[in-house]
Amino acid sequence: MNVTFTARHFRPHADVKQHALDTVKKLGKFYDGIVTANVVLSYERATNSIKTAEINVHVYGTVLTAKEKSEDYRKSIDKAAEKLTLQLEKYKAKLRAKDKTRVRAIQEKV
Repeated sequence: MNVTFTARHFRPHADVKQHALDTVKKLGKFYDGIVTANVVLSYERATNSIKTAEINVHVYGTVLTAKEKSEDYRKSIDKAAEKLTLQLEKYKAKLRAKDKTRVRAIQEKV
C-alpha cells in the first residue's frame, strides 16, 4: 500500500506524521486490496484551532473517505481511521455478497 502524507499550511511534528502513517498502515489488516491512501492534515483557525484529519483510501473500483475534526491531530486521525474500518468492512461484505451470487448462479446452471 502506498501512503502519501500532506499537511496544509504547517509543518507537522515527526511523531504526528509517524502516528498518521502507522494508523493508516494498520487499515491493511481489515482489507488487503487497498491500493493507495492519502492523509491530509489541516486546521481552521490560528488561535483555538480545530484540527482536521482527512483520510482517502483507494480500493479497486472506488474511493473511501473519512474526515474528522477535534482539538488534537491524534484524536482526529484515530476517529477517521475508525470510520474507515467500518467502511472497509462494509465494502468487503458487498464484494463477498457479489461473489456468492455469481457462484450460486454458475452452480444452478451446471
